[in-house]
Amino acid sequence: MSDSEFWDKAHAAATKATWAYLATADGSQPKVRVVHPAFEGKRVWIATGRTSAKARHIAKNPRVELFYQIGAEMVHLTVTGKAKFVEELAEKKRIWNGKVFDYDLAQFWPGGPESKDFGLLLITPERVELTSLPEMTTGRKPEVWRASSK
Repeated sequence: MSDSEFWDKAHAAATKATWAYLATADGSQPKVRVVHPAFEGKRVWIATGRTSAKARHIAKNPRVELFYQIGAEMVHLTVTGKAKFVEELAEKKRIWNGKVFDYDLAQFWPGGPESKDFGLLLITPERVELTSLPEMTTGRKPEVWRASSK
């Protein structure tokens, strides 16, 4: 499967799910919470409070994992990578105005992308895995994409 075919499948799966689970680490303790991410190409965006527990964890350890379980077919999409907060106002405005998210960010940040607490979290995937429960029960290996080491 080509790179673009894999990402088409990953995007299609992700758009069927409203929610995903983001794992961060608080010291040696994993923490998992529900988020509403948005894919843009090979990047994943999450809007969150800049002073949230997620933000504090990521400041100390940028390693994260994002997990989706999608629909009755139980498709599993797992994104492993590094997260960072984007501070550049131009990029925040581009994402905000470009409607990358499928919900109105102003519900949470009525002051717009300039809001002090508007956190724009970027996850850069290093590994993405796509499988389903039916595939797992037949022993089929997951489809895996890995970032090039270039």
